[in-house]
Amino acid sequence: MNKWHFIFNYLKYKSLSSNAHGIHSPFVFNLYNNVINNTKAYYSYDVIDGLRARLLKDTRILAVTDLGAGSGSGLKKNRKVADIAAISAKSRKYSRLLFRLADCFQPEVIIEIGTSLGLSTVHLAIASSKSRVYTVEGCPETRKVALENFEETGLKNISSLVGNFDQVLPGLLSEVPSADMVFFDGNHRKEATLNYFVQCLEKAGNESVFIFDDIYWSKEMTEAWETIRVHPKVTVSIDLFQMGIIFFRKEQAKEHFILSY
Repeated sequence: MNKWHFIFNYLKYKSLSSNAHGIHSPFVFNLYNNVINNTKAYYSYDVIDGLRARLLKDTRILAVTDLGAGSGSGLKKNRKVADIAAISAKSRKYSRLLFRLADCFQPEVIIEIGTSLGLSTVHLAIASSKSRVYTVEGCPETRKVALENFEETGLKNISSLVGNFDQVLPGLLSEVPSADMVFFDGNHRKEATLNYFVQCLEKAGNESVFIFDDIYWSKEMTEAWETIRVHPKVTVSIDLFQMGIIFFRKEQAKEHFILSY
């Protein structure tokens, strides 16, 4: 992470972000009030919080292969499961938002690029048993722990794939009928992010939702986000600072929202 880039853009976000009073789109107004800012305690939260608490106490050492921008080398580094859970896993706030988005839109096909320990995957999968979640992880050792977590939660609608995203994603997209929801959470490089976006765009429909993690993680990620949100096929984009959300709804006027969260 580029610390100064992150801080500068956070201050900028705080100065530009607005709440519901600044939203003139009925679709975004409803989404912001009933999904993004929903404080309801859903049934799944306790299950996943228990899973998160266990991972934060897991002292097992994994030989982690990092193929993303956090490493740049692809070399193995020994890391505790607890440290991965504390640093790499999405925060409870944003993980729960993933659940609410999946619960709201009930996508048939969900694709997650970057499984890590599987906490985000569980949030997406538990929201609807009718959804099929395909999650891709580059590190075999991390994926093993994720598979344990999927088994523990009893979820049957998750398909886990392992390998380099560049090699696995094209094959996956050729087999799924659509990309109704995609969570981009791996390889925080501009070129890679844009490449994955363009590939998934081929399977996107009018109701598809694409979610981008860590859009201010680095200058590259911010540049990627800015390129994506102005894409001709994108109609609505929402900046929540740590996440960016885009929609392709042709009935919506093209608008960009920076919303407090």
